[in-house]
Amino acid sequence: MRVEQIPAASFFSLLSEEGLRIRLGPFNVRISTNLRHLAEQLHFLYAHYELVEDEITEFHVKIVSKRSIPRPFSASVHFLVDDQEPFPPAPVNQALAILEWGINLAIALRTNHLLLFHSAAVERNGNVLLLPAWPGSGKTTLCTVLAHRGFRLFSDEFGLMDTECDELLPVPRLMSLKNQSIDVIKRYLPEASMGQAIPHTQKGTVAHVRPPQESIEQSAKTAKARWIIFPKWVADSPLRLERLPQSEAFLLLASNSFNYEILGEAAYKAVTRLVKTCHCYKLVYSDFDRVLTALNELTDGG
Repeated sequence: MRVEQIPAASFFSLLSEEGLRIRLGPFNVRISTNLRHLAEQLHFLYAHYELVEDEITEFHVKIVSKRSIPRPFSASVHFLVDDQEPFPPAPVNQALAILEWGINLAIALRTNHLLLFHSAAVERNGNVLLLPAWPGSGKTTLCTVLAHRGFRLFSDEFGLMDTECDELLPVPRLMSLKNQSIDVIKRYLPEASMGQAIPHTQKGTVAHVRPPQESIEQSAKTAKARWIIFPKWVADSPLRLERLPQSEAFLLLASNSFNYEILGEAAYKAVTRLVKTCHCYKLVYSDFDRVLTALNELTDGG
């Protein structure tokens, strides 16, 4: 059963009482909230996700609204994971943003059976393209375009790698666009399912894009990486796709991992194998049509 099959009238009751238990790739998450407007947003943006019943739930998360004691007419929202509150409270209208960041934080801090790269990941022709990048590089914007133009979304945030078999695991979650990228994607991908813009967050204005249904439905289908590309959007720049030495790719990839030091030798060996078996590049771009042509040619060529 999928979220979209739950009547809207029943959805808020589910969230506010027993909680919504859904599958996010390899993780099961239970979400609870007492906010009706957040329930409406989730019913739309989580429409294609599968509900789970008799399975272990890795993360129990809540978004609750509370009145401020010094300002009794001002409400705020609080994110809780397993009854712990890692963030300061935020304005009520930012509930969805806080929820999405909170789930990402829980995955990043509590998943150490997998090697976690700070990387977008998409799949084409049975192989994964990793896009590791620092914040501000345009990683999510490029990932959103690729996910709607012939690539299967694994994640815009995490490259999840099983170090025993070197398989990448999909976790196709909402893609969080920021500031100017919101209007860019609205113009370039008018078919994308996007939530409301949320202004004045700690990251500026954000809006969330729902992954294509096919990517969610195939979230149990793993694959190995074949390409590692470090992208950077630069305004008005001509497209440059340049080979990267394995030694440089290793350092960049290891530094873009959430838990490389925790996994130690297993992580070192896994990253070594990854850069040796992948084609590694640096990418500078400003035009989506040109970068799509280049990446289609690259991934078609094997």
